[in-house]
Amino acid sequence: MDVNSSPRVPGLQTIAAREAVLLAPWAMRSADSRGRKYPETEHPYRGPFQRDRDRVVHSSAFRRLSGKMQVFTGDMGDYHRTRLTHTHEVASIARTIGRALRLNEDLIEALALFHDIGHPPFGHAGEDALNSCLADCGGFSHNRYALTIAEELEIRYQSFPGLNLSHEVLESQATRVDKQAAGNSPLLEAQVVDVADSMTYDAHDTDDSVKLELVTIDELAEIPLIRETVGRVHQRFGTLRGDLLRKAVVHELIDRQVTDVLQTAGQVLSQRRFESADEARRSGYRMAPSGDLAEQKAELESFLYQRVYRHPRLVEVRRRAQDRLHAMFIGYCRRSALLPPEFRARAELVGIGRTVGEYLAGMTDRYCVQQYELYFA
Repeated sequence: MDVNSSPRVPGLQTIAAREAVLLAPWAMRSADSRGRKYPETEHPYRGPFQRDRDRVVHSSAFRRLSGKMQVFTGDMGDYHRTRLTHTHEVASIARTIGRALRLNEDLIEALALFHDIGHPPFGHAGEDALNSCLADCGGFSHNRYALTIAEELEIRYQSFPGLNLSHEVLESQATRVDKQAAGNSPLLEAQVVDVADSMTYDAHDTDDSVKLELVTIDELAEIPLIRETVGRVHQRFGTLRGDLLRKAVVHELIDRQVTDVLQTAGQVLSQRRFESADEARRSGYRMAPSGDLAEQKAELESFLYQRVYRHPRLVEVRRRAQDRLHAMFIGYCRRSALLPPEFRARAELVGIGRTVGEYLAGMTDRYCVQQYELYFA
């Protein structure tokens, strides 16, 4: 793609010139993009991945993320993360890593803001319920549903359906559907978003679980990664307690993970010296934390699963949410007249089951409860 083919604005640096100075050889360049399904004239001062980012941010599905739970529901207060705040934290950490590795920050930001746009209401409990409901027609994956949103469901332009995102953004999202699939590795920018996602939820689930008093810092310190993190905090700041300790631990936990990945990936990239983004993909390289940190993260995630995600307060929330979604799926399939007109039309194309699943997946937590109580309670 020639990103300089659009009308030039006098005095402004071109995207290609900027990237030539800032990006490493292994970064994905705008000029090398394979373009969009529906060709568009390039913008004079915004590169293709900047435009992708903006299209995601202005989409209805992105705005609805503010009403979708990450782990904890709105009934538990206002402090904890929603799916939207999680997404912004991933984008922030991913851009930090990408800048240090001289990767394409515009592409990283677009991918980070897009990566969870397909999550249904009530987090992974909602996804499990929809996957069960749609078992006879391919199941449900929030990563696959994100592509459906971007390519079919969002209607914001007269000339084409969907958001018409670049090939690189759509392909990178597709690699999240089956991370074990054979073939080339994802673009390094997509790998950065994946590692940032893992760092983010380890840190903010630790933070939220302590703030909501589901576990204590002392209980978390049974895990080596948290115990070491608390030790570094006390070494730097002396004895901290309460909220100050919790916040310092979260900050230190993020810093530890980012530093580790930068050191590990930076060493690999400097040694292997890929000459292009495509060469890096063909190499099979996968960005990951060092062996010791990976083991410690696995221990923390196992603790969070057992002591937080399976906490009785959350198990009951998940059970009610899944019961509602199952009832709503059956109800909408039987009473398709309750669907909005655009979804009734879509049912003619993809079937009533798939359409109802997509409709439910687009709901916020609050709207889902409202519709359940209105029609199916």
